[in-house]
Amino acid sequence: MPALLILLVVSVFQAKAQNEKTVDEIAALVGSHPVFWSDVEAQFAQAKAQGVAGDPFVLRCEIFENLVFQKLLVYQAEIDSLVVSDEQVNSELDRRLRYYIQQFGSQQKLEEFYDKSLEEFKTELREPLRLELLSQQAQEAVTSSVKMTPNETREYFNSLRQDSIPLIPTEYEIGQIVKTPVVGPTQLKESREKLLALRARVLKGEKFSTLAVLYSEDPGSAAKGGELGLFSRGSMAPEFESAAFNLKNKNDISEVIKTKFGYHLLQLIERKGDFVNARHILIIPKVSPDDLVVAAAKLDSIADKVRTDSLTFEKAAFLYSDDPGKVNGGLIQSQSSGNTSLAADELDPKVFFVIDKMKPGEISASVPYTTEDGTQAYRVLYLKLRTEPHRANMKDDYNKIQAWALDNKKAKVTAKWIETKSKTAYIRLGDKFKTCDFKFNWTFTE
Repeated sequence: MPALLILLVVSVFQAKAQNEKTVDEIAALVGSHPVFWSDVEAQFAQAKAQGVAGDPFVLRCEIFENLVFQKLLVYQAEIDSLVVSDEQVNSELDRRLRYYIQQFGSQQKLEEFYDKSLEEFKTELREPLRLELLSQQAQEAVTSSVKMTPNETREYFNSLRQDSIPLIPTEYEIGQIVKTPVVGPTQLKESREKLLALRARVLKGEKFSTLAVLYSEDPGSAAKGGELGLFSRGSMAPEFESAAFNLKNKNDISEVIKTKFGYHLLQLIERKGDFVNARHILIIPKVSPDDLVVAAAKLDSIADKVRTDSLTFEKAAFLYSDDPGKVNGGLIQSQSSGNTSLAADELDPKVFFVIDKMKPGEISASVPYTTEDGTQAYRVLYLKLRTEPHRANMKDDYNKIQAWALDNKKAKVTAKWIETKSKTAYIRLGDKFKTCDFKFNWTFTE
């Protein structure tokens, strides 16, 4: 479906943010499920805010058709007795609200902007969200059996006009071998004692937020006095959550706790239902300089073996890398798609700086590296492949073409499903959209 399928909470928030007061009306009815004019206008406003261009009427028609499709999916889900549990709804609701609280900077700012409490938001959004999740289940059921064979992939590619075959930009396959020295007991002790000293200063009356700005090594919260914003269970490291939810009163201070990220000191700001807001100071134990030198030397020795062909890169990664990706031949994967073919804009600039002048098959010298949890390490980078910009072809781009072909096949299955189901469902179309040029072949009830 088009990219106009906008998150439910975004649409609701956008609608509440509109200043003009309009009388709502039903734009369509699918079974017992209405599509309101305000639903269309909310998503239209959000699309325009995101820079979506085009004729306003056409854009509204696309949004409207998408909403009717969602309601038809809900209608079908009810017929098929599909169920979304309260746990699923609550989990997704908490996740989305956390996101929007982060966007506003605090729960208070969110509540002030919309003049609603968090509990009122949860009450208002729970049922629409349940229906959205239900429609997602139904949509997955429509296309879950769709597969793509090699012959179908080839037929799809051959059906494309030459000038419509997509251009593939330069892509890279890059491997890495990571050595992460273990933090020694001396460094662990120093970090813990530093936090204990800070804790003592807070208990003597110094402001926690000031000390967080001065000493916390969490780049995401230090500048805000260590404040994390509201979070619920399941969103933080288990040890961190346990300490946070065990604090009972405002300004209570935790003991020093350890997570995989380092040592933490917490101060409770507030509790609201199942959410907690806290400040924290993070001190990350540092690997000793001597251990880092040893790790770099070890990697350089491994790289020499790869250069002399006495060891393949893949085997070297499997045997020596501390990175979980070693099971994938050491190849770096896209965080969004999981693919190992990466476009330039998907690369960490530090990676691109190293491999930009390398030739395929070359391995770099060891370079400093900071892991996702903030640990100091070293790594060597291996340029396995660099492609030149080109039009897609079956030899070099089979996986991409297969994915395009699969999406195309799913779209056709979805279109056929809509044509069939709309004949048996009660779908009444409002006057505002009767002149739309719809993408799908709908049957509307007169």
